[in-house]
Amino acid sequence: MKQLALPIAMARAPTLADFCAGPNTPALEHLRLWAGSPTRSPVPTYLWGPNASGKTHLLLAVREALREQGAAVGWLDPSIAEPPSFDERWAAVLMDDVHLYTAVQQHAAFAWFVSAQPLQRGVLAAGLLPPADLKLREDLRTRLGWGHVFQLQVLSEPERRSVLRQAADARGVFLSDEVMDFMLSRFSRDLGSLMQLLEQLDLYALRTQRAITIPLIKSMLESE
Repeated sequence: MKQLALPIAMARAPTLADFCAGPNTPALEHLRLWAGSPTRSPVPTYLWGPNASGKTHLLLAVREALREQGAAVGWLDPSIAEPPSFDERWAAVLMDDVHLYTAVQQHAAFAWFVSAQPLQRGVLAAGLLPPADLKLREDLRTRLGWGHVFQLQVLSEPERRSVLRQAADARGVFLSDEVMDFMLSRFSRDLGSLMQLLEQLDLYALRTQRAITIPLIKSMLESE
């Protein structure tokens, strides 16, 4: 069944507080300490796991946490065709979806590593595969794997249902099984996206004075 994209208006910056960890609690706790410390360990942290396991959410959440502290951050993902040179003002460098990096991006990522370490800047990266299986240049691959490595897991459907139900209950919102089935089958299975959808549905239902139903979801999407 084709999944529906969330409207742009629903996007908001992910945070560590709204990450539903489940089996990924060790990684979340590590990043909370890492992001909250003014003297971050220069030992790199690498997150790996399948799509919808929360890798990008965590990197964006860490970036947001550092920015709230007034820190500048270097960011690299496959959409940045020509990465900038390392900036000594950066408090940390974050690299997402490293398994998709081109030769140019791999060169930049390695240069960022080399520049960050003597300056005691933190490095946080994420990819689909464990370090040993990454098809990257060897010097970059080994650096990604020599520090803290966490495997992330996708929450099971019962876990996602439980989290959504608890979040809805906390808002005083009733989600029928039919609505829950629709949300889980027609939208991104990433829990962060589902939580954003719930928040937007709650606001739209309050504005229109209607209960949350499948027709209401469709109406909200059409109105964006």
